[in-house]
Amino acid sequence: MDINPDDLLVLLAVSRSAKFTTAAQALGLNHTTVSRRIAALEKTLGGRVLARAAGGWELTELGAQAVAVAEQVEAAVDTLGPSGKAPDPITGVVRMTATDGFSAYIAAPAVARLRKNHPGLTVEIVTVTRRALQQRSGLDIEVVVGEPQVHRAEAFRLGEYVLGMYASRRYLAANGTPATVAELAQHPLVYFVDSMLQVDDLDAPRRLVPEMKDGLSSTNVFVHVEATRAGAGIGFLPCFMGDLHEDLVRLMPEKFAERLPYWMVLRPDSMRRPAVAAVVHALREQTMTHRKSLLGITQGKT
Repeated sequence: MDINPDDLLVLLAVSRSAKFTTAAQALGLNHTTVSRRIAALEKTLGGRVLARAAGGWELTELGAQAVAVAEQVEAAVDTLGPSGKAPDPITGVVRMTATDGFSAYIAAPAVARLRKNHPGLTVEIVTVTRRALQQRSGLDIEVVVGEPQVHRAEAFRLGEYVLGMYASRRYLAANGTPATVAELAQHPLVYFVDSMLQVDDLDAPRRLVPEMKDGLSSTNVFVHVEATRAGAGIGFLPCFMGDLHEDLVRLMPEKFAERLPYWMVLRPDSMRRPAVAAVVHALREQTMTHRKSLLGITQGKT
């Protein structure tokens, strides 16, 4: 069997992006050439290496075997770098999804720190609050709220965070400070759009204070924070975001401290890539470093 190493490297690029067009751009080729190379590889191997999936292409069993060989080819080629200087294995594009708050306060600084030592690394972060996907072609890492039910993927608990009730000082001065759940129910809620909420674990305010009416709702947690600061109502906010603002007061923390887990989901083949492994390590380290703020353990705001 005479396999063209270039065809293997093309397959490797497609496996990392799930799209011919993205792989073509990364390789400096056109879409037609990528398609032709994949077809040639399949003819040589005598079977399909890619199958269509939601959002792009995913590897078949034969394709996964071919990619394992392609990674060896890539590593061998990398050793031919400038004399005396080993090439940086932490390079290329890593794609991930995470919630808005996690992306901004955990992922972004973790990636920024990582890139200082690995400038060839690119991380694409798509912010979304949803359950883990069953098909994750082209996606290396997912960070979700709540334990995921996934197949053909690795999942582990990343950490926890706490949500609490917050209101602006100006709002409380004008509308009074609720001291009981019954009094809280008389105020409008600032939170997620109930009909669009995809994560069951995030239904806490409707479960804890069912009489509370929606005042302003949004699919974006940054809108929740700014709407609460503007006096639109009482916001149910992640403490690591609410505690950053001196104009916000946390209400009844002994009654409202909803602790939720962050989980990380990885494609089975993702951790074989040094770049993905490095991003995973950076995210875990950043989460651990900020554990107290995630749990709302601060120096006591009043």
